[in-house]
Amino acid sequence: MRAGIRIKIIILSCLWALSPDTAFAMDWEAVQPYVLSGVLLLSFGALLLAHLSIVKMRRYQSRLEHSEERLRLSLWGSGDELWDWNIEQGTLYRSSSWHSPVELDPETQDIPPNRQQIHPQDLDRVSEALSMHLNQQSPYFEATYRIRSSDQQWIWVLDRGKVVSYNQQNQASRMTGTLKNIHHIKLAEERLQLFAQCLENISDAVVICDTTFRILEVNPAFSRITGKDREQVIQQPFELSLYPSRFMRDIKQALLKTSSWVGEVQEQRSDGLIYHAELSFNVVRDEQGLIQQYVAVFSDITERKTREEQLSKLANSDTLTGLPNRALFLSQLGELVEQQKRHSLLMFDLDNFKKINDSLGHQLGDGLLCKLTERLKLFPSNKGQLYRLGGDEFAILLENTNDIHTITTLAKELIKQINLPFFINQHELAISCSIGIVLYPEDGQDPQSLLRNADTAMYHAKNEGGNRYLFFNDSMNKQAVKRLQIENLIRHGLKEDFFSVYYQPKMDIHTGKLVGMEALVRFITPKRGIISPATFIPVAEETGQIVEIGAVVLRKACQQVKAWIDQELFHGRVAVNLSAKQFMLPYLCEQIDDVLQQTELPSYHLELEITEGTVMQSPTMAIDTMKKLRARGIHLAMDDFGTGYSSLAYLKQFPLNTLKIDKAFIDDMDTARGRNMVDTIVTIAHNLSLTVVAEGVEEKQQLDLLKQLRCEVIQGYYYSKPLSAEDFSQFLQQQQTPKASQIPRSVATVSAL
Repeated sequence: MRAGIRIKIIILSCLWALSPDTAFAMDWEAVQPYVLSGVLLLSFGALLLAHLSIVKMRRYQSRLEHSEERLRLSLWGSGDELWDWNIEQGTLYRSSSWHSPVELDPETQDIPPNRQQIHPQDLDRVSEALSMHLNQQSPYFEATYRIRSSDQQWIWVLDRGKVVSYNQQNQASRMTGTLKNIHHIKLAEERLQLFAQCLENISDAVVICDTTFRILEVNPAFSRITGKDREQVIQQPFELSLYPSRFMRDIKQALLKTSSWVGEVQEQRSDGLIYHAELSFNVVRDEQGLIQQYVAVFSDITERKTREEQLSKLANSDTLTGLPNRALFLSQLGELVEQQKRHSLLMFDLDNFKKINDSLGHQLGDGLLCKLTERLKLFPSNKGQLYRLGGDEFAILLENTNDIHTITTLAKELIKQINLPFFINQHELAISCSIGIVLYPEDGQDPQSLLRNADTAMYHAKNEGGNRYLFFNDSMNKQAVKRLQIENLIRHGLKEDFFSVYYQPKMDIHTGKLVGMEALVRFITPKRGIISPATFIPVAEETGQIVEIGAVVLRKACQQVKAWIDQELFHGRVAVNLSAKQFMLPYLCEQIDDVLQQTELPSYHLELEITEGTVMQSPTMAIDTMKKLRARGIHLAMDDFGTGYSSLAYLKQFPLNTLKIDKAFIDDMDTARGRNMVDTIVTIAHNLSLTVVAEGVEEKQQLDLLKQLRCEVIQGYYYSKPLSAEDFSQFLQQQQTPKASQIPRSVATVSAL
């Protein structure tokens, strides 16, 4: 029923639409309700369609907004800025997603846009790239350049874009792209480039290895040092060809434990040459601490090692002979003691070597030492290492032996070799040596005591005449200690003025009157009393303290004699002994001048006594010094004449005034041979116009014989022992009385020593 009605309504509606008149002809009232219902239904359907369309549009708009948001967030997350450049209108849109945005003008007619913000050094490059793209010469635009940020700093950017539309003239009208901040990437790139340049130019070789020690990369210095090309070593295992495989295993184990290894190695170049390298290995780990690579760095230290060897040779070798020197000797001796190895030490020097230097010159002496070294180097190697300790002093170390037979055999052979004559510069030289021997640990527990005791034994061998060897013993040590005590006592005595001067008269043999005196040193200490000259003078001569003692005696003697002259008690000369070391002083004459000037003693009243051995050490120099002294008005006497080896040819050249006959000849005058010897000496002196003084006269019989032999002056206990200044003043006063020469000997020697 209802379906039929709906059909009718539809038919009427159609008829009405086709012909209103016809429609109205029908029964309007019958169809009116149906027509209204259809209109309402159509309106509702239209509204429904509109609603559905709106919902669909809203969904599309939402998806578009989400898409735009994702695009914006993606650009912001990537650090890129979106730009849109309308070329014809001169507008520039930017998304401005940077934290530190670049201030660009949105209205710009520049090409490229906002060119004033681009770094001047990059502007031409950017302009050229953009021009090529706008002219369709490149598929897209891309450029890296610096641009000024809002905080006025230059930052690096990566600018990419593409033309998206053209006008009717086929010219670019619109272009879009992105701007990326790559400043941190550029800085990192510059650092990497810097590091790469450093690796390229560094003088040290750099090798990068994987975890299996296969080489991944090397720098040019590697090829320069090793002589191997990069292509030869890439993917090859890192090896040290001169070392066993376990050496590299030890390095790997060290790297696993400590992450680094450093050491000096030797390696062979591709041309076969050996070079020294200072090698260091380090571990490269990732963020999780896992080993990724190993980096080896090594430098060629061949030249440095060569220089070190040369310096070591210079430091440990004697420059004259090439032998190991004292420094190396002490080092080797210290090692033997530290390792507690039994060994023996032979120390020796040449007897009277100084005389060779002084008489024939140091150059010849150096030649002698070189010849001696060449000869001793021919010893078999099992005879120990030879060292030169300095001057003419040498040492031999015998390791792992204290066998007396072996040592004595070596010492005898050493003496035999040295005794063979040397021929140098047309001179035939015959020399000898003195050897001191110590054993470890018997003769010392440390290097210092061993060296000291060997020196002591050598000293005793020399004192016994030389050309011999002596083993060290305790008695030598006691003597050495005593010698050291005397040396310290002398030093203290000089400081505290314990040295006094005694005077022994020189008497005219015919008149018995005083004509002069000899100043003799006495060492008087508060605790030990008088120290014998035979005890302290040899020590003072060895240590050189005799020079200072001689200066004290000279000053005190001149000062005292000047006082006696002022008192008119004395008008003769005081004789002062000069030691060999004093006589060799280059400033001797000036020193004597100062003393005479300070004491105001006329030089005429001073006589200097020089031993025969002193002047014969260097006759030419002695003659020159003696002439200078004579030119000052000082008299010169040769002491102990006949005990040395004076040359008559030199004796006549010496500007002497007096010749003193040694006491040994005076004591021997009770024999015919002794008297003839004294007679000969007196005759020689008179032929040279010299005054003769006889020393050590103690008996009247000696005095009478000397008168017969025409000796002029005597000195000895017959008249007086050496007297202190106070006692000698009394002696001088007694000399002023009549017949002073007849004074009994007991009176003349009052308070004598």
